[in-house]
Amino acid sequence: MFCEGVKIEDVMTAVEEKRPFYLYSKSQLTRNYAAYARALQGMEYMVGYAVKANNNLKILEHLRAMGSSAVLVSGNELKLAMKAGFDPSRCVFNGNGKLLDELILAAKHNVLINVDSEFDLEQICEAGRIAGKQIKVLLRINPDVDPQVHPYIATGNKNSKFGIRNERLGWFLEQVKSHSDEVKLVGVHCHLGSTISKVSIFRDAAVLMVGYVDHIRSEGFEIQYLNIGGGLGIDYHHEGANYPTPTDLVNTVHDLLAGRDLTFIIEPGRSLVANAAVLVNRVTGVKSNGNKNFIVIDGSMSELIRPSLYGAYQHIELVSPPAAGAKRATFDVVGPVCESSDFLGKDRELPTPEKGAGIVVHDAGAYCMAMASTYNLRMRPPEYWVEEDGKTVTKIRHAENLDDHLRYFDGL
Repeated sequence: MFCEGVKIEDVMTAVEEKRPFYLYSKSQLTRNYAAYARALQGMEYMVGYAVKANNNLKILEHLRAMGSSAVLVSGNELKLAMKAGFDPSRCVFNGNGKLLDELILAAKHNVLINVDSEFDLEQICEAGRIAGKQIKVLLRINPDVDPQVHPYIATGNKNSKFGIRNERLGWFLEQVKSHSDEVKLVGVHCHLGSTISKVSIFRDAAVLMVGYVDHIRSEGFEIQYLNIGGGLGIDYHHEGANYPTPTDLVNTVHDLLAGRDLTFIIEPGRSLVANAAVLVNRVTGVKSNGNKNFIVIDGSMSELIRPSLYGAYQHIELVSPPAAGAKRATFDVVGPVCESSDFLGKDRELPTPEKGAGIVVHDAGAYCMAMASTYNLRMRPPEYWVEEDGKTVTKIRHAENLDDHLRYFDGL
């Protein structure tokens, strides 16, 4: 198995730390962003990378250099985005529970802020007063469109904690008018969910959203932005499924935007970074309990929690061909964490690997390292990428160690 022109076995031999690590293709990151830029040619647009998907500073810097803006869900993400060189006035701050100090920071830096609720608008107005700024806001409207995804990552239906209900729209418009010193309404926003596999779902939402734009403009507001959110899925199963591309997504809403003088904002996260990385592990051993076979690896739910958290599927393969005559069997691929939920994959048909063999979890660039923990005091792993020359491997995040944990107790 290779990452661009580099054999992954060679990376495993060369890295300093003999522990799980993330390996990215910088070229794949470039290809993924370029697909969005091509699809949006000829339009007024912002591609806002969802920082929550992967907050590695080097990845942020690379996306920013290609023209991306940033979509944020915390004050620390805003600070990181600014350190990576993003223009904060082209950043969008999302969230259903934004805190006052975060909002004040965003206000001071002219960040676009999505209004999520009545109390959120109240806090945004207070932040504007404290910062002495008129904050540009978008209304996050819950369109009640079913994204047909796992309920944990559905964000645009009526049972979601996110967004305002459309029957409350009039109240919000009146409140914005009465607080014009603190806020200025410049757009509308929605976000349906994650891992969406049908672009018709985006169109269903866009039809509703342009209707809201027309209505809000008729009330005297100058609406500049239509933010359709993110959530485009990828082929985690590696079965050749025909997943929609950024061009498919843009084409399905393009005619709705024609002639409306709107800047189109889209917020990809997973589809920009997921397929650019693998989690590289080593086999600790193979065992059987009754009718169940296990491949035990040194990686775990601490490094990659998606399968344990909501049953997510990520493809798993050996790095190199197995020994001659290796028996194929059905295995659960599990880690050493003291939880029965610690698995990277269940019921996977694989050749029986030897101890020390390399094994990778694919499509690990999104919501993997960003959600890693130090549970069982398994310190978070290092990250590397293969440069765009296709052959140079560079460390882009140091491995954490026990000293990093102990320093939080210094001086107590």
